[in-house]
Amino acid sequence: MSSMLIKKDWSAHTRRALKATEIVAKMVDLQDWQLSGDGAELALEKTFRFANYHETIAFVNAVAFIAHTQDHHPDLSVHYNRCVVRLNTHDVGGISATDIDCAARIDALLAD
Repeated sequence: MSSMLIKKDWSAHTRRALKATEIVAKMVDLQDWQLSGDGAELALEKTFRFANYHETIAFVNAVAFIAHTQDHHPDLSVHYNRCVVRLNTHDVGGISATDIDCAARIDALLAD
């Protein structure tokens, strides 16, 4: 397990929007995540593809569990064979360290 994935209690941390340079530096460790939107709507986004609806929903449920344990709520767009995950921290108006952490945890679900 990556040291980046050690359990964190995000409710005990003050969240803040990361600066552009911080976001870019932290995205180096994430696979295939893109920036979308701008301003307060800036988010990390990634499309995950699956063989069928059953696999997609299993992934969605796993993401929901991660989100719950991280006290975070990503936007999910669910389709038959794919799920688009969009992460941003609404209460800080941008991308926070929580978003980076959740993206890494979501990627770990499908790691080889």
